[in-house]
Amino acid sequence: MESSYLQKHLGTCLTQGLAEVARVRPGDPIEYLALWICKYKENVQMERQREKEMVDLERERELALMEQEMLERLRAEELLFQQQQLAFQMELEMQEKEKQKAEELQRAQEQLEMEAAVDSGKTLAEISDRYGAPNLSRVVELEEPMLSDVTLNIDQDL
Repeated sequence: MESSYLQKHLGTCLTQGLAEVARVRPGDPIEYLALWICKYKENVQMERQREKEMVDLERERELALMEQEMLERLRAEELLFQQQQLAFQMELEMQEKEKQKAEELQRAQEQLEMEAAVDSGKTLAEISDRYGAPNLSRVVELEEPMLSDVTLNIDQDL
């Protein structure tokens, strides 16, 4: 049981440390091994911290990607909203223009009806003398024989 504990917690460290002592052959191998084990512990702790930082960094990168995707979706949604709002405004403007045109047409029609009512009692000469009306020459009627008179004269000649 004790050997499994030592093997689990010190096996790699002691094996590598003793191999280093055998390779270097220092003057004080115990002190060298003690310093080497302290340095080994620092290296293991730094490696664990580096791994933890890598995991944290990866997690932060994933969060940043998710945030970037969310921002892109929000921008797309905002653009869609702006387009819908612009389309709605254009539709309202078109309806307002149509309403104005209808009102103008109604007013013009009412004005024409009023003019027609006023003009209905006037003669062609009175209407044609108005400003903007075409200048029609006046027709002077001459006393001419009627068509029936002409036909009678032709019948008498025959």
